[in-house]
Amino acid sequence: MKRAVLACCVLAAALGGCESQSPPPPGRAASRPAKVRPASVAGLFYPSRREDLQAEIDKHLAKAPDSELAGLRALVCPHAGYEFSGPVAAYAYRQLRGRDVKTVVVLGCSHYAMFSGGCMGDHTAWATPLGEVPLSPLVDELDGREPFARVLSARVQRPDWWRQSPAELPPFGQDTPITWEHSLEVQVPFLQRVLGTFELAPVVFGEVDTARAADVLDKCLDARTLVVASTDLSHFLPQETARKRDTATVKTICDLEGDAVGGHDACGHTAVKVLLELARRNKWQAHYLDYRNSGDTAGNPSRVVGYAAIAFTGPPGTRKPLPPKPNRPAAAPRTPPAAPGETAAPASQPAHYSPADRKALLALARRSVLAAARGEPLPDPSAAGLSELCAQPKGCFVTLNRDGRLRGCIGNILPHKPLAQAVVDNAVSAALRDHRFRPVTTDEVDKLHIEISVLTAPQPLDFSSPQDLLARLRPHIDGVILQVGKFNATFLPQVWQQIGDKEEFLNQLAYKAGLQPSAWQMDNAKVLTYQAEAFEE
Repeated sequence: MKRAVLACCVLAAALGGCESQSPPPPGRAASRPAKVRPASVAGLFYPSRREDLQAEIDKHLAKAPDSELAGLRALVCPHAGYEFSGPVAAYAYRQLRGRDVKTVVVLGCSHYAMFSGGCMGDHTAWATPLGEVPLSPLVDELDGREPFARVLSARVQRPDWWRQSPAELPPFGQDTPITWEHSLEVQVPFLQRVLGTFELAPVVFGEVDTARAADVLDKCLDARTLVVASTDLSHFLPQETARKRDTATVKTICDLEGDAVGGHDACGHTAVKVLLELARRNKWQAHYLDYRNSGDTAGNPSRVVGYAAIAFTGPPGTRKPLPPKPNRPAAAPRTPPAAPGETAAPASQPAHYSPADRKALLALARRSVLAAARGEPLPDPSAAGLSELCAQPKGCFVTLNRDGRLRGCIGNILPHKPLAQAVVDNAVSAALRDHRFRPVTTDEVDKLHIEISVLTAPQPLDFSSPQDLLARLRPHIDGVILQVGKFNATFLPQVWQQIGDKEEFLNQLAYKAGLQPSAWQMDNAKVLTYQAEAFEE
């Protein structure tokens, strides 16, 4: 667990009144029902008991000096577990004591989701062991102004520590970019301790045009708005190597040279780039506060993560009217799989893709893997010569094999995006983000064998007993999702080729979900099935 909180898992504003209006109650849009985001990493990245958390934060703040900076506008802060990065974060947050801050815009980069834009979540408040923090009503004003949105379509990979999270899990398939994002959450208790009352505007970035994001945020800055960019620096280098690289990165940030900060320099590089764009536009000045790495605090010096605290001062921004929101059709509501006993839509059938589409999708997956391995731009699915059938939203998995052995497999069960785009995204994730394997290298690509599985929508399987469940399963036809409480896992239909016995199939599936092999026989076990059209090179 220490490694999980040391850095991040890999798999990437109350901004004040920007328009003249009568505001709703603080932190809540007039028509939005209350919805509180629970603390996902309490007890993992920071203490879960209120008294212990206060003591931990106060301990770090007591060791940090006051710099008495005038005109504080923004901070760069780390986001690892408090035992690792808390001393450095305290150098930044100590500067907020006694300041009149109404709104804090916390910017981070997604560690667990693949999507485009800046996601703010559909909550009205965030909770930590120190209490609830309301979201600014003007988060709703940003919603729909590109690249910002409360809700965005995304593929979310749960972190390694999700089973230890104290938060109540969302229904299967409904995790969002906000659900697990520790880089935002770990900033909130420090802010609560030093500011007391404030409004929060959380933004987690996927792929985004940083200049465009800064342009929108710039219109919402004023003297009572603070921007926080959440980032750690280099990851898992020897201590002295990390110190040299991080020193260069800190200098780059202090020189406001955002374009030179990459993902290997700072995992929150997109958030940093947006902040630096704001700094250049508003003539802010950077002030170095502190740097340490985990080898200096509580970690192994042979493999460290870097942390920096940097402040930005300057004239306050001037609020400007936001452009009108574009007219856009209402998004179709997500429909989660029905639970056993509920009415579900008729099961969809495999689409039966033509030989030409199959060949083009496999070629698209291969080009995506090669581009990802080389660090090049990904191919455009719209230029792949695919039929309209491939533009329909579908769940799919991309499987990479080498020499007859699995080399990576990532997918999405629910149909959240067009099939062609899902193939690109899942091919890249299978190559680089399957935590069971090291990332695929350029030299390996020609040795890979690629398979694509296009899925039907999962449907609940009604059964009255474990024996009835066994009788209803269809080997070599059904993919199976097992849900027991907050634990879940799936096997594709192809897995029947390796595990032909129904009982052993479910035993192994339960084990994959982190449960005892017999857990599928429990009274609260739920099963959903789907079918797949699989094709390979």
